[in-house]
Amino acid sequence: MQDDKRDDPAFLYFPSNYRWSMGLLICLSAAPWTGIEIDEVNRVGRALADRIGDDAAWFEEWARMGEKIEARGRDALRAGHKLTAASCFMRATRYYQTGERFIQPRSQRSMDVYARSVTLFKDAAAMLRRPRIEPVEVPYENTSLPALLVHPDQEATASRPAPAMIFFDGFDVTKELQYGYGIPDLAARGVGCLIVDGPGNGESVRFRNLPLIAETENYATPAYEYLAAREEFDPTRIGVMALSLGGYYAPRAAALEPRFACCVAWGAQWDYHEIWTRRLEELDSGKVLSLSVPPGHLQWVLGVSDRPAALKKLEGFRLDGIVQKMACPFLLLHGAGDEQIPLELAEKLFEAAGSKQKALKVFSRDEGGFHHCQVDNVTIGVHYMFDWIADVLSAGR
Repeated sequence: MQDDKRDDPAFLYFPSNYRWSMGLLICLSAAPWTGIEIDEVNRVGRALADRIGDDAAWFEEWARMGEKIEARGRDALRAGHKLTAASCFMRATRYYQTGERFIQPRSQRSMDVYARSVTLFKDAAAMLRRPRIEPVEVPYENTSLPALLVHPDQEATASRPAPAMIFFDGFDVTKELQYGYGIPDLAARGVGCLIVDGPGNGESVRFRNLPLIAETENYATPAYEYLAAREEFDPTRIGVMALSLGGYYAPRAAALEPRFACCVAWGAQWDYHEIWTRRLEELDSGKVLSLSVPPGHLQWVLGVSDRPAALKKLEGFRLDGIVQKMACPFLLLHGAGDEQIPLELAEKLFEAAGSKQKALKVFSRDEGGFHHCQVDNVTIGVHYMFDWIADVLSAGR
């Protein structure tokens, strides 16, 4: 075990490998909302104990568990037990996507497994009554973006037009993974949620050839207009949120689309070009960095073939001069021990944000949520964010 991890209270299953530990936590943290089973996660972990760092083995073990749980779900479905089947399919989706996230470059098998996970999630959604999950398409330029519309609890909304949040992915997560970050709790508060695979994320980068772009407003505005046009939502109470690299997406969207009623950055960003310039220099020097996915993920999501081209594209990923224009209520969450994005950048973003009503919540080691996007205690982050959102958007309880 690394010396600097000995007193870390987080559940670091692979203490010598940051990326693998965070990957396992991303899977396990969805347990309250997707039924992830710690026994199944531990079985995968045990199978990988002597292969730490072997991403091909990581993929195969998670895929094997996904296949096992999917098969269990299909048996339940044949027996007429739809809710059991839905639970199994939801878990299998997360196991498949946990495994696939480290494959770089993508293979035909990894793409097939990912496609299967998307279908399984839709199958599960069709069988669940609460919350109601509707797969939708958000118009975008000459195509559309795949999304999940999670409907608010009708008892909480009293059948009146409801508030809603648009939830964009980060650098390496997906709409299915993000559903497992407590979205049923947001729906229970009477707030709908449109979870979008924006350019560079999820299905959009894998199957629609839509690379990551700096101009978040180009797809945030269509997402807003899609929700505002639906009669079940109140267009004056639609906010935007995102996590990790989404700490760039959401503040930029809120700054440049004034109709957003609030903004939540689940983790900070400031200058992503500077972040990656430093990271690449450190990688070349042989330093082992705390990254959530292999470095090659950067070029892939940007749709470029080399580092110089990637850095050129990242020149637009800067918030200075933009977030000063934000006027809506703003909440920024950050872990004091975030190893990917230093706390000082969160403080810089918060200070620059133009919103008169703004709050910065920093989670400490003692309380939990100390790591990147509260991956070590997702619940504490979810409760803080969703209570704030419900208050700001005057949602039902």
